Amino acid sequence: METVQLLAQIQAFTALGIGLIIGLGAIGACIGIGIMGSKFLEAAARQPELIPTLQGRMFLLAGLIDAAFLIGVALAMFFAVANPLLSAVQG
Repeated sequence: METVQLLAQIQAFTALGIGLIIGLGAIGACIGIGIMGSKFLEAAARQPELIPTLQGRMFLLAGLIDAAFLIGVALAMFFAVANPLLSAVQG
């Protein structure tokens, strides 16, 4: 009976961890892209001739920010589907 409770506890804490990874990653990515977009608009208003250069760099950084979030989602999905913590307890 103790092993079943331990497995249930590991699954519960894993679910909480997955929620935190995805939730905080999404909040961080949204805030980062929002700040970057506002700074891009400020810079574009000050120097309109630099818009093409700034726009390319902005999209590059948006992709990097989004990639960091998606890596966190992939890690969370790994723990959701193939949880190595459960196999350590069962073994």
